[in-house]
Amino acid sequence: MTIARAATALLRLLPPETAHRCAIRALQTGLAPGSPADPPALATRVWGLTFSNPIGIAAGFDKDAEVFAPLLASGVGFAEVGTVTPRPQSGNPKPRIFRLPQDRAVINRLGFNNRGMAAAASRLSKRDRTQGVVGVNIGRNKDSDDALADYRACFETLAPLADYVTVNISSPNTPGLRDLQARAELEKLVASMHDARASLGLSLPVLVKIAPDLDDAAKADMAAVAVERNIDGLIISNTTIARPATLSSAAREEAGGLSGRPLFALSTALLTDMYRRTEGRVPLIGVGGIASAADAYAKIRAGASLVQLYTALVYQGLGLVDDIKTGLAGRLAADGYASVAEAVGADA
Repeated sequence: MTIARAATALLRLLPPETAHRCAIRALQTGLAPGSPADPPALATRVWGLTFSNPIGIAAGFDKDAEVFAPLLASGVGFAEVGTVTPRPQSGNPKPRIFRLPQDRAVINRLGFNNRGMAAAASRLSKRDRTQGVVGVNIGRNKDSDDALADYRACFETLAPLADYVTVNISSPNTPGLRDLQARAELEKLVASMHDARASLGLSLPVLVKIAPDLDDAAKADMAAVAVERNIDGLIISNTTIARPATLSSAAREEAGGLSGRPLFALSTALLTDMYRRTEGRVPLIGVGGIASAADAYAKIRAGASLVQLYTALVYQGLGLVDDIKTGLAGRLAADGYASVAEAVGADA
C-alpha cells in the first residue's frame, strides 16, 4: 500500500466532515501527490479551453476555493470550486454526510455550506491562470427570496476570476432549488446569466448542472433550452434522491443526495439521453460513480467531453487520478482513437 492510499484509509476512520477538512489541510500544506506528464492523447479542447486531460474534480470538494492549485498540481485536468452562494451560510445541521462503504457511496445533505462569494473571490483573484482550468459552481442562499438575484450576484463577482461558471440548480438539499429546472424558470435564469456575461464583456462558457431524477418531459425541456438558448454545456449529473434496492450499507435510508457507485448507471443513462437529444451540439461533462478508467471511458463514449470525480476519492484517494489517466490512454489506443475527442459519443 502506498503512503497516499494508507493516508486515505486512515482518513476513513474519522467522521466524514473531519476527514474532509484534514484532506483540505493536507493539500494546503503541500502533501498533494505529484503526477507524471499526461499522455498526449488525453489532451482535449472544449469551449476554446485546453485541458491536459479530461479528468476533473467535481464541485463539493473545494467548496471555498482553498485548494484548486494543489489539485491541479496533483494531475487533474481541471478543478471546479463551490458551490458558492452570495452570503456565507452554515448549511444543514450535523451530521450531514454519511459513508456507505459496502456500496462505495456517500449520502450528503450539506446544504451549500460555504463562506460566501467574497471569500472565494479573494482566493481566486490570486490564482495563476496558467496552471490549469478552474470552474466556479454557483448557487442561491437557502433563505433568499430572489434566486435570480443570487445567481447574478455570484456570477458578476466570480465569473471574471473563472474559466467557466456552472449554475447549480440540481442539489436536492436546498428547498425549491430543483424547481429552477422547469423550462420557464430555466429560460429566465439562462437569459440573466447571458446578460450578466455580456455586461461584463466576458465570453467564458456558462454551464448548467442537472439532476439525474428528471422525468421524460423535463429531459425534453432541458435539451430544448440547452440548444435554443445556447447553454454552453451541461454537467450530468448531480446526486440522486433515489435509493436503489441494492444498497446494503447501514446509512442507506439517510435523507440527502446519493453519490458514488450506485449513481453510475442512472447518470450515464441520462448522459447518453441528453447527448442524443441535443444531437451532440452541447458539450457535456459526465459525473456520477466514476471509480476507474473503464468508468471514465464509458462516460466519454456515452457523450461526455470531460468527466469529474469526487466520491471515489473518499475510498481511493487522489492516486486514482493517475490510475484513470493511464488506463484511459490505453483504452483509447486499443480502440484506435488518437484523442479523447474522437471517442466522445461513440456508444450514443
